[in-house]
Amino acid sequence: MLNQCVLVGRVVETPEIQTTPKGTSVAHMLMETDRSFRNEDGTLAKDLFDVTLWKGIAEECSAVCKPGSLIALKGRLNCDPYDKDGKKYYNCNIIAEKVSFLDQR
Repeated sequence: MLNQCVLVGRVVETPEIQTTPKGTSVAHMLMETDRSFRNEDGTLAKDLFDVTLWKGIAEECSAVCKPGSLIALKGRLNCDPYDKDGKKYYNCNIIAEKVSFLDQR
C-alpha cells in the first residue's frame, strides 16, 4: 500500500526548530492550500495542514520559510487516534519527506 501526498501552498507561520531528547531536529508548521472551488463570496476556499519536518528538512525550512512563502512538499499522511469523553478521534498531519521552495529569488 502507498501513503503519499503532494501539496503546493503557502507557509502560514515560520517553523521553529526543536530538538528531541536524542538530539534529532524537528519542527512543525502550518501550510495553507487553495481548494478548487470558490466560496459564496467568490474567494477560493482554503485548507490548513499541520506539517511535521524532521532533521535536515526541519533545519532548511526553519532557515528559508517565512509566512507567505510558496512551497511544494511531498510527504505522507500520519493519523494518531486518541479518546476523549468516550469517543475516538484522529489527529492527522503531514510528515514531510521533501520540500521545494517555489518563490522567485
